[in-house]
Amino acid sequence: MSSETQTIHEFIDQTVHQNPVVLFMKGTAQFPQCGFSGRAIQLLKANGVTSLVTVNVLEDDDVRQGVKAYSNWPTVPQLYIKGEFVGGSDIIGEMHESGELKKMLQTAA
Repeated sequence: MSSETQTIHEFIDQTVHQNPVVLFMKGTAQFPQCGFSGRAIQLLKANGVTSLVTVNVLEDDDVRQGVKAYSNWPTVPQLYIKGEFVGGSDIIGEMHESGELKKMLQTAA
């Protein structure tokens, strides 16, 4: 493993463990750059998230590829709650429907 890859891995690891709710996404919370990222933001806001850290993977291809390797999940957005990978847009949507997302987010506050 190259030192640059390790650095990206460390950045991702620190980000998800130092912040209760993290979304790796395309664009920003204010200006999502894809529909899936926009939907993820809408669902998080609908579930009362006020303290959300977002990482725009379009700004750094190493982070974009690194987060996929970190989670072993092929797509973005990726949601982390309390350091744990939750899933992408479809999973966030399913968890919202079942009420599970709100419960997870309440324990993250």
